[in-house]
Amino acid sequence: MSEGNNTDGKIDWSKLEPTDSVKIFMTILYSLMLVTGIVGNSVTIRVTQVLKRKGYLQKNVTNHMVSLASSDLLVLLIGMPVELYSAIWFPFGSASGNVSCKIYNFLFEACSYATILNVATFSFERYIATCHPFRYKSLSGKRTSALITFAWVVSMLVALPLLIATGTQGYIPVREDKPVQNLNFCTNLREHWVMYRASIFGAFILYMIVLISVAFMCRAMILILKKPFGSMEKGTNGTQGTTKHVSEMAKTARKQTIIFLGLIVGSLMLCWFPNQIRRLMMATVPKSNWTLSYFWSYVTLHLVADTFFYLSSVINPFLYNLSSRQFREVFLQVLRCRLTIEHVNRRNVQPSNASSARSLRPLLVKSLSHTRASRMTVQEKPPPTFTTFQTDSGVVSSSQMTVSLTEEPGPITSTDVLSETEI
Repeated sequence: MSEGNNTDGKIDWSKLEPTDSVKIFMTILYSLMLVTGIVGNSVTIRVTQVLKRKGYLQKNVTNHMVSLASSDLLVLLIGMPVELYSAIWFPFGSASGNVSCKIYNFLFEACSYATILNVATFSFERYIATCHPFRYKSLSGKRTSALITFAWVVSMLVALPLLIATGTQGYIPVREDKPVQNLNFCTNLREHWVMYRASIFGAFILYMIVLISVAFMCRAMILILKKPFGSMEKGTNGTQGTTKHVSEMAKTARKQTIIFLGLIVGSLMLCWFPNQIRRLMMATVPKSNWTLSYFWSYVTLHLVADTFFYLSSVINPFLYNLSSRQFREVFLQVLRCRLTIEHVNRRNVQPSNASSARSLRPLLVKSLSHTRASRMTVQEKPPPTFTTFQTDSGVVSSSQMTVSLTEEPGPITSTDVLSETEI
């Protein structure tokens, strides 16, 4: 791309188009990203359903992950084919009509912000469950559905102004009322410039609020998990080990969730930021005031920003695999079309049976040794003595005869008492 002259509103648009080699490279790259993103997010939806059915994922976590993967999938399916055609191959011409342009901008904006709002609602629910567990239990059972519905409704409200503020229009210079060249492309409309500007700046503020809020919630959850489970670890000898084990399992699960959310926020921050800059360029200066150098900068940034933007929807399934070993195993099993994972209850039965057999061995040994010791003690003791008391007349009275069976108690050994842990 090279700069040209801008005289009397005339721009040589061909000099702003990507070269053929760039178009071919971007086509290959977008095709690979599209296939990878569709397969990854589709498999993610399947894996979450399998993990929920097998007892490894809670229903609310599954619903959040399915909603997030669905929004990523819609972003790829709606955005990438249109982007490849209109922004790479034919950037300054639009074969679509005015209505299709409006619908495309609305759906793409809604699905994009549904992704980031799903991350926000998921983080909020995990934050309440970790930092305020009693309040979490008191909430209604439909809170997850309400949060997911809230995310999608707000994203549609954010995208609603684009139905009015965008459409097909040519390049209109400052002092002109109509395009000076025979060009028509999908863009923001000059007559609704204020609405478009407010929509873009409002969406950017929402983007920053979500990132900062999720970062603070993750920090609060990390601080909570660093505290010891003191109240849980106190108790009798029989329940202490089990409670510690349960608390450690809960800690591990929550750490995996925090790692996952941290990776998602990091990817949104890095991958969305160039696209936000591109959008702010559109909303800061009206297109009628753009110089050729400004056009050139925007077109160059457009390729890079959109590539990173779609990359955030492609890499999310890989972030799930990084944050959870269990998810990674089932993900590979679904890809191979060979599910071998067992239900969590059946998986825990075998180790528990083996541990029960091992714990019974000392009990059986001690019981046998105790029985043998008791038999030897009985054999060594003298027989019981019978003592009769006669009256003065020398006749034994049956009413006065007393039979006494005396045995001296043997010593109690330490093997006679079994501790609760051995039982």
